[in-house]
Amino acid sequence: MTEENRGSRTLTVDIGGSGVKAMVLDEAGNPVTERSRLKTPKPPKPDAIIEAIAHLAAEQGEFERVSVGYPGVVTNGITKTAANLDPDWIGLDLAARLWDRLGKPVRVANDADVQGYGAISGQGIELVITLGTGFGSALFVEGKLVPNLEAGHHRFRKRETYEEQLGRTALKTVGKKRWNSRLKRAIASLEHLFNYDCLYLGGGETKKINFELPANVKIVPNVNGLLGGIALWRD
Repeated sequence: MTEENRGSRTLTVDIGGSGVKAMVLDEAGNPVTERSRLKTPKPPKPDAIIEAIAHLAAEQGEFERVSVGYPGVVTNGITKTAANLDPDWIGLDLAARLWDRLGKPVRVANDADVQGYGAISGQGIELVITLGTGFGSALFVEGKLVPNLEAGHHRFRKRETYEEQLGRTALKTVGKKRWNSRLKRAIASLEHLFNYDCLYLGGGETKKINFELPANVKIVPNVNGLLGGIALWRD
């Protein structure tokens, strides 16, 4: 491999409520390493997760830049919310902290935004929902991101948000049958709200879906949450 090719390698990281994952991509966004994963430290404080990322980075080998998907609002590399992590994340300059720790330039975006970049076609109105610890969301119009949508924290039904009704805690509380019924309603609600051309469903809980989805709704693999990281470096 030439030095030029090495220079385009991107370590892409997905921070989740239950796991932290990493993979290295080449300039075209193709994986050049196997995905590695660690359980999210408990409590999920910044120092512990940054050290977990450093451990994964050491396993992944050479890279020249870093992309991170974070489960909350991100502005200019600073994490603004932390619904499923620790409050210490609020106001943290994650891009700067990781640059100091890894010695490479870092770009950070909402995790659903990153997953969306790995899934969308770039045509029309495309909505991405991630079903995991929480309820992530991303909206794209002709391939352009509408950042920090955070639809999961908006009112859905019975005075509860989409995340309260469809996050992992709700799934464990009400069971798969009722959770699927809620998800059907949510899909109908979101279609009326966004009038999307395509809805992509990602996240670990998509494997619990047991009903036939509409033709314009697709399940996408979790690895998209890493593959989309290359888009953060497309200026």
